Amino acid sequence: MGLIDYLKTQFLEIIEWQDDSRDTISFRYPDQDKEIKNGAQLIVRESQTAQFVYLGQFGDTFGPGKWTLTTDNIPILSTLKGWKYGLHSPFKADLYFVNTRLFTGNKWGTANPIMLRDPDFGIVRARAYGIFDFKVADVKVFLKEVAGTDNHFRLEEFADTMRARIVSVFTDALASAKVPVLDLASRYTELGEALLPLINPAVTAKYGIEISSFIVENVSVPPEVEAAIDQRSSMAAIGNLNDYVKFQMAESLTRDGGAAGGMAGTGAGLGAGLAIGQQMMAALNQTPTIPAAAGGAPPVIPGAGAIQLLGSAEVANLLGVSEADVLATLEKGDLKGKKIGSTWRVTRAALDEFLKS
Repeated sequence: MGLIDYLKTQFLEIIEWQDDSRDTISFRYPDQDKEIKNGAQLIVRESQTAQFVYLGQFGDTFGPGKWTLTTDNIPILSTLKGWKYGLHSPFKADLYFVNTRLFTGNKWGTANPIMLRDPDFGIVRARAYGIFDFKVADVKVFLKEVAGTDNHFRLEEFADTMRARIVSVFTDALASAKVPVLDLASRYTELGEALLPLINPAVTAKYGIEISSFIVENVSVPPEVEAAIDQRSSMAAIGNLNDYVKFQMAESLTRDGGAAGGMAGTGAGLGAGLAIGQQMMAALNQTPTIPAAAGGAPPVIPGAGAIQLLGSAEVANLLGVSEADVLATLEKGDLKGKKIGSTWRVTRAALDEFLKS
């Protein structure tokens, strides 16, 4: 090999980076002690940015396209070096290619529980996890603060740092949002979108990257809080506890044959229903039951001295019989009541009098 041929191999004429990986963020072009030839072609593909560095200082930045490296194209680099011959001779500098595409599906999660002040359950420990997408927004900040002089900077080298930073911002935002634990499941999308304006300024200024999508997949609570949530859901499904107890009482009487006797057993059914109803209502209202009078008379219902009107359905639910039995007894006149239009009204005193007869 002659001297001329050797010198030709020392000059770079075409500079490009063909990236076939999915996890490389930045790549330093391997010059192998070669110098860049004046007029060399720089090819920057879409989702790439080329950054020159000379003597530890940032030079020119090139976006996608085909560039001819001349003094007109790289004035900053030319000034840094101060060539005597106006860049007619080859020069040497570091060239970094930065991948600016979107890196998707990066996982994040809280290593330790987040302490939240919940309006329903008090102090609650919660864990959260999800995914986020990001891209390099400021090449110079990213190279300076993150990649440094690494000749092949991969995603895995940055994952732990990113995860810790995001979890820190997420924890602060979730604690200050004061969203009840019961409402978190319905606000995952809203929560993720609300966090972007809080996360991006911090990570862009610190690392030169931008979070384009932040998704909260799950927020979990300790087992004891889950049990409390399940119990509350069960009570909501039952509805009004008073009506539920009355329904259970009526079902029990019917199952034991309380409705089998028809009209003949109406009096006995009403009496048994009244006794049970008094006990259940006393427990629900937390009102002590007055003891039964001497001689085996039915117990007096608390508040019976005041005029209290009951509908036929209320009497039936209270005593554990069907409403049809109550209406039939009213029509016969055995149970005293007042019919207003098509609706019957019965006083507590009249109900007591009927049971005594």
